[in-house]
Amino acid sequence: MMLHHGGVNRLRCSKVKDRHLAATWSERASVHIWDLTRPVGAVTEPSSAAGFIAEQKKHPVIPTFTFAGHMDEGFAIDWSPSGNGQLLTGDCKSNIHLWKPREDGTWNVDQRPYAAHSASVEEVQWSPNERSVFASCSVDKTIRIWDTRANHLKACMLTTKAHDADVNVMNWNKNDPFIASGGDDGVIKVWDLRQFNKGKAIATFKHHTAPITSVEWHPTDKSIFAACGADDQLTQWDLAVEVDDTSSDENVKEVPPQLLFIHQGQKDTKELHWHPQIPGLIISTALDGFNVFKTISV
Repeated sequence: MMLHHGGVNRLRCSKVKDRHLAATWSERASVHIWDLTRPVGAVTEPSSAAGFIAEQKKHPVIPTFTFAGHMDEGFAIDWSPSGNGQLLTGDCKSNIHLWKPREDGTWNVDQRPYAAHSASVEEVQWSPNERSVFASCSVDKTIRIWDTRANHLKACMLTTKAHDADVNVMNWNKNDPFIASGGDDGVIKVWDLRQFNKGKAIATFKHHTAPITSVEWHPTDKSIFAACGADDQLTQWDLAVEVDDTSSDENVKEVPPQLLFIHQGQKDTKELHWHPQIPGLIISTALDGFNVFKTISV
């Protein structure tokens, strides 16, 4: 266990070279980097756990780096999937900062923010294929695509008004040029980046009855994603499913055909993730704990 100054708004982990790192957004408007190499080693090698616990009492794990330059707290945070140690953080004052690692194990945080949004940045995410490209979504109802190679004032390359309410979450498909987004209106949309400037989603799903709190594509099946919301539902979807015009059941017609599965039983579900190695396994966190489950259809 490690002591954190202030509530943890969001946490993201990455392995950079031989180090296990975690970045945390604090409610005190600071972002901390933690080196979890030794704690992870204590978990994977039980023989070293006792020694680590004893050392923790004398020398507790503290952040290896802290950035306090944001103007407000935030929730948006993402490590580069390339494993190069680059990090993005976005705050409630609409600013996004880029972090680049130094040779001494610290980070250089660019003081010039990406500031095209006009309200709180809710999510940032690196492109899975383009090392310099990332996406962001905001309370200003837009999704924006950025390129870090460009000047900060011109780095926003594409913009679309994505929802009629705050855009809470989004996730980049690792196999196709698609982004899934979830709004405060409970609506889930799928965007094709090749048609992004047209401002029209290729799919819109209206099933959830409260704000969407998390959305994520299946790591290997490019047509499947999962989402959860403040209505205490976690849903699985498949874009490849087509409408069955022969169905005569009126109740069935009210259910989107792409909706595969509904998981319930948790209170105020906050986040979900697919397991990267076990196909179809999902872990979800909520106010009352977390669930780990797998359906037979995915």
